[in-house]
Amino acid sequence: MNIHEYQAKQLLKGYGAPVAQGVPILSADDVDAAIAALPGPLYVVKSQIHAGGRGKGKFKELPADSKGGVRLAFSPEEVKSHVAEMLGNTLVTKQTGEAGKQVNRLYLEDGADIERELYLSILVDRSSSLVSFVVSTEGGMDIEAVAEETPEKIATVGIDPLEGITDADVAKLSAALKLDGAAAEDAKSLFPILYKAFVEKDMSLLEVNPLIVMKNGHLRVLDAKVSFDGNALFRHPDVVELRDETEEDAKEIEASKYDLAYVALDGDIGCMVNGAGLAMATMDIIKLYGAEPANFLDVGGGASKEKVTAAFKIITSDPNVKGILVNIFGGIMRCDVIAEGVVAAVKEVGLKVPLVVRLEGTNVELGKKIINESGLNVIAADDLDDAAQKIVKAVKEA
Repeated sequence: MNIHEYQAKQLLKGYGAPVAQGVPILSADDVDAAIAALPGPLYVVKSQIHAGGRGKGKFKELPADSKGGVRLAFSPEEVKSHVAEMLGNTLVTKQTGEAGKQVNRLYLEDGADIERELYLSILVDRSSSLVSFVVSTEGGMDIEAVAEETPEKIATVGIDPLEGITDADVAKLSAALKLDGAAAEDAKSLFPILYKAFVEKDMSLLEVNPLIVMKNGHLRVLDAKVSFDGNALFRHPDVVELRDETEEDAKEIEASKYDLAYVALDGDIGCMVNGAGLAMATMDIIKLYGAEPANFLDVGGGASKEKVTAAFKIITSDPNVKGILVNIFGGIMRCDVIAEGVVAAVKEVGLKVPLVVRLEGTNVELGKKIINESGLNVIAADDLDDAAQKIVKAVKEA
C-alpha cells in the first residue's frame, strides 16, 4: 500500500525526522489557510499522486511548455495561481504512463535553502535478506539512471536484524554520503529514526529523494515515498486509514476484498490462473504469440467458488479485455471448483468475448464435465501452449 508524500512526512515527523512545515490542500477552499500557516516568502506547491517524476511531469490540460507538478512560488498570489492550474488536472509522468493521474491533493510546503541533494532509501535487499540502506551523493535524480551510468556512486549497507542500526552503520552511511559537521551529527539521530520507522511500520520501501544538506549545514527530509507490506496492514489500522483509493485501480480494489492477487495491465487478454509462477508463465506465452495480457491474476491455491466467480467478474469488467484465458493446474486448487466458479460468473455477467479454458490436475475430468455440460461457448485447450495459441487466434479473429 502506498501513501502520499505529505502523509509520509507526517508519519516520519512523528518519529522525530526533520521535515519542513507543510499543509495539505484538498480543495481550493484550503489555500488561504495553508498560506497563512507557513512563514514564506518561499513556498513549494507539490502535486500529490502515487507516482514519481512529478517535478518533470506535464499536465494534460496545460500548454506543453508549462511548469510541472512541483513548483516554487514567491508570493501568496503565485501560490493561488499554481493551485488553480494544478488541482483537478491530470499529471503525466514517466511512472503514470500516458493516461496520467488526476491531482486531487496538493501539498504546500515551506521552502528550503539547499546546499546539496542526496539520495537515501531503505528496503529489503533480497540478495542479503537484510533490511538495507541504499544511499548516493547523486540525489534529486532517478536512482535507476545513477545505477546505470555511475553505479560506483551508490552504496548499500545491510543492517543486522539482531543488533539494529549501529554507530558503525551510521558511520558507513555518512562516509558514503560525504557528510561532515552538523550534517554528520544529524545523521547519528536521523538514520536510526528512519530505520525504526521502517521496521515498526512494516514498510516495504522508504525513499527520501532528495535528502538535503541545507546551507546551515543540517539535514532535512525534502521528499518522502513510503510503501507498506500489505500482508502486515492488519497490525497498523492507523496506516490503513491513510489509504487513498482514488489513486488505485478500481479492479485492484475489488480484488483485494476477495484476497485475490490482481494487477491491471495494458493488454487485451484477461488471465485467470492459480499460482504466481504459472501466472507469469501464462503472461509470457501470450506475449510469445504476439498478444498482450490484460492482467496478472492469481486466484491462489485454496480459492472457493465465490472467489473464482469474483475473479472472473473483475476480468470481464475491464473494457480492454477482448478474450479470456483460464489456465488452472490443480493441486490444492480443484479443477471442479474453478469450473463451477467460471460457469456461475458467466451466467451472472454473460460472455461477450472468446473464452479458452485449460484445466489439468485434481478433479480435472469433473471440471471438464461441468464446463462441457454448461452450454457455454468455451474453447477447450490441451496444454498451456495450445491454450495460448487458441486465445490469441480467437482474439485476432474476433
